[in-house]
Amino acid sequence: MNTIRKATSEDIDAISLIFEHIIGEEEKGSCTIGWKRGIYPTRDTAVAALEQKELFVMEADGEVVAAMRLNRDQVPEYKNCRWEYPAADDRVMVMHTLVVEPSVKKCGCGKKMVEFYENYAKENNCPYLRIDTNAVNARARALYKKCGYKEIGITPCTFNGISGVDLVCIEKKLDV
Repeated sequence: MNTIRKATSEDIDAISLIFEHIIGEEEKGSCTIGWKRGIYPTRDTAVAALEQKELFVMEADGEVVAAMRLNRDQVPEYKNCRWEYPAADDRVMVMHTLVVEPSVKKCGCGKKMVEFYENYAKENNCPYLRIDTNAVNARARALYKKCGYKEIGITPCTFNGISGVDLVCIEKKLDV
């Protein structure tokens, strides 16, 4: 059974390992995410989210298999997008750095994390959902599309310390 909960400091090693596994898969050519080892994401990425009490994990059989950060922080690059749903900042929930352990892919973990994100947003009175991903991340883009999200635009930028990123801005409005 999968459980999604707030992360604790004991989860940081497992989350960091997921980051490493995903970057390793990319380095082997098994997937294309657009992340760079030692630049983003790193252990500090998870620690910063934990310190802000914004880090969530999914456990399966006592093991952390997925993680994400949820907050209302829209990255500066979002100002370059023409959002379909203009919304006050306090009504927007953003999902950052959704990761699923590569050894458990195709288990529905990503979809369950997105569903949790949507319920969390509703509980926090944020009907406007925003996500971003690198344009080369076909897996994430397909997941979000399948979950009813719409790609609004692509903005070229340096993102999380990685240059040459085409950042896809994605949104969805919940019925509340």
